[in-house]
Amino acid sequence: YMDQNYKKLRVWQYSRELILELYKLTNKFPDTESNNLISQIRRAAISCSINIAEGSSRNTLRGYLQFLRYSFGSAKELECLIIISKDLRYLTNEEYLYYSDKVDRFLRSMVRLIRSKDLKNYFVV
Repeated sequence: YMDQNYKKLRVWQYSRELILELYKLTNKFPDTESNNLISQIRRAAISCSINIAEGSSRNTLRGYLQFLRYSFGSAKELECLIIISKDLRYLTNEEYLYYSDKVDRFLRSMVRLIRSKDLKNYFVV
């Protein structure tokens, strides 16, 4: 697990796509949110990705799993931020459903990875 290249992890590749989509989305938010909601969404999205990367450098499975859990926690934060964005009417109902589904897909992938007995199944060959 630790000797695997995190860049080949499907879940890490998906997190990169999510970052790019959320950056584009938050570009449409009001400027008044630049130091609040926009930065929090972007930081949480980036945190999903960087914690997977950092975890891959750990020398133990326990250390690796801890960082995968941090990534999962950041995705839960994103889930909440997307709800707040909808509540503030920065997202249409369609956008809310789309991004909620994207984050949920990431969360489900992280759960499968964390619970996996064979992490090698999660790498793209």
